[in-house]
Amino acid sequence: MQPISVEQSRTMPLAIEEAFDRLLVAPLPVVFAKRHVLLPPIKEVRDQSGEWGTVGQTRTIATSDGGTIREELTAIERPTLFGYRITEIRGPMKPLVASIDGAWRFAADGDGTKVTWAWTLHPTSKFTRPTVALIGRFWAGYAQKALAAGEQAVTS
Repeated sequence: MQPISVEQSRTMPLAIEEAFDRLLVAPLPVVFAKRHVLLPPIKEVRDQSGEWGTVGQTRTIATSDGGTIREELTAIERPTLFGYRITEIRGPMKPLVASIDGAWRFAADGDGTKVTWAWTLHPTSKFTRPTVALIGRFWAGYAQKALAAGEQAVTS
């Protein structure tokens, strides 16, 4: 099944190491506090042991629409990348999306850092792919809001 890839970027007024370190541990309910169309805010994080930052760590993320997802940290390449995989999707997206591979990439950009957030969505079937592609379009607005909130959270 052909996945759907989306990404959004924002330049933040931080050195690359500082942007990486702060965003890696930023509180998800603060960064993802705003709904965008069908994509809900994050309500809480459960089952996380210690500070987020070790490959193999997992946590459960609860969204305001009653859904939950399992996130596993899959890559740490300080200060340029951290990646994760979302599985065990529960709630409205369960019949549509089998899993999501996510990544935050960091690159020096003038006096700041260009932060790029990317998702690769894996539809559950060829029949759900058109709906997942629509979710990918909505995701762009969700990502813009999250990147702006993330910048505010890590620079204030």
